Amino acid sequence: MRRVLSVHFAPCALFVAGVLALVRAGSFSGRSDWSAVWPQRPAETLGAIMFVTVGACLLGLLLRPFQVRAVRVLEGYWDRWALTAALAGMLARWQRRRWQALRRRVDREVGGDRDRRLQADARRRLAGKPVAEVLLPTALGNALRAGELSAGERYGLTTLTSWSRLYLQVSDRMAEVLRSTRDSLDTAVNLCWAFLALTGMGAAALYDEPSAWWLCGVGLMLAVVAYKGAVTAAQAYSGLMHVAYDLHRFDLLKALHHQLPSDRDAEEEMFLRLSQLFAGAAHSDLPYHHGCPTQGLGPDDAGEGAGAR
Repeated sequence: MRRVLSVHFAPCALFVAGVLALVRAGSFSGRSDWSAVWPQRPAETLGAIMFVTVGACLLGLLLRPFQVRAVRVLEGYWDRWALTAALAGMLARWQRRRWQALRRRVDREVGGDRDRRLQADARRRLAGKPVAEVLLPTALGNALRAGELSAGERYGLTTLTSWSRLYLQVSDRMAEVLRSTRDSLDTAVNLCWAFLALTGMGAAALYDEPSAWWLCGVGLMLAVVAYKGAVTAAQAYSGLMHVAYDLHRFDLLKALHHQLPSDRDAEEEMFLRLSQLFAGAAHSDLPYHHGCPTQGLGPDDAGEGAGAR
């Protein structure tokens, strides 16, 4: 329920209420009368609340299947159309220049305290980005890609194919933290889209009222703030993905009924082979390990079983 309210209902209610305010003010048909926005009678107030509630519920249900797409668009996956692909290439080059500037700042020799603080900040920012060759056009995309391409790869697992399987093996506390952080990310993304949509509606309604254009500027600023919040939540989520692999990668092997590796080299070899299996590139010939056959039996039961054999 908390996710439904924060991720889906609240952003949609914000958008519906904003559009209703523009309609009641008459912004689409002439000069805006902002005094008419707030209902004067209790029945009108109740009707407005019901309209916003029902409209937000219906819009939330309609848009819920597109949640992943809403995040991916802000990540910068724009290669489907020629115009957006050209924009993506330009922004990706800009992201690479920023990455290279951070790398130079990290690598150069520093002397003073201020330079050391700047270098430490650059090192922290660089750690939250993927390598330059796979940078996406947006900060949100790079924050998530940093986890998607390194969380499991440190152990030989391909994160993109193994994450959904490993997620089901995490502890209850870890799952709760992951859900909470993901909800924060999705809420910020949906708020960003809601403010952008309101800005567009405001521009369409107030194009002939220059004195009210500041409302569009406020909507755009709020969209930027929401986007920054989404980037921060994405960085936290990527960090938690690393923690999940640190703590629960062997739980994945237990769930798949494979023998736990004896050393680091065996672990990497096993996870590489599993990654190929998850991607459908090969068949696994790893032996299964189902535990001790007599596990859970009492001494007498175990003895009878041995005698029967």
